[in-house]
Amino acid sequence: MLKKSPYDVILSRHVTEKARVMEQLQSNESNPSVRKCKTPKYVFLVAKKANKQEIKQALEKIYIDRKIKVTSVNTVTIKPKAKRVRGRLGKKAGFKKAIVSLEPGDNIEDKG
Repeated sequence: MLKKSPYDVILSRHVTEKARVMEQLQSNESNPSVRKCKTPKYVFLVAKKANKQEIKQALEKIYIDRKIKVTSVNTVTIKPKAKRVRGRLGKKAGFKKAIVSLEPGDNIEDKG
């Protein structure tokens, strides 16, 4: 059995407007409904065949210097979508993303 590299499981970080809002939930004090969210959440693009345990282990290996602890992993598979370019029908590639919750106080990026 071949050992997978953590970088074969985690392809990249998925940075969108919605993903940035999810990262800032634990520091948001103005909205009472999200005030209870104490754990930071990050979004990553992952391999299509990766499962939740592989994603958790890969993230903890990649960020071993920060000593993060992953508490939960939620995955979403986005299906390919039809797209028309210059009158020809094509498809946008589908992908899989993982929404990862860390322990309270853990952080992936530097604030500096």
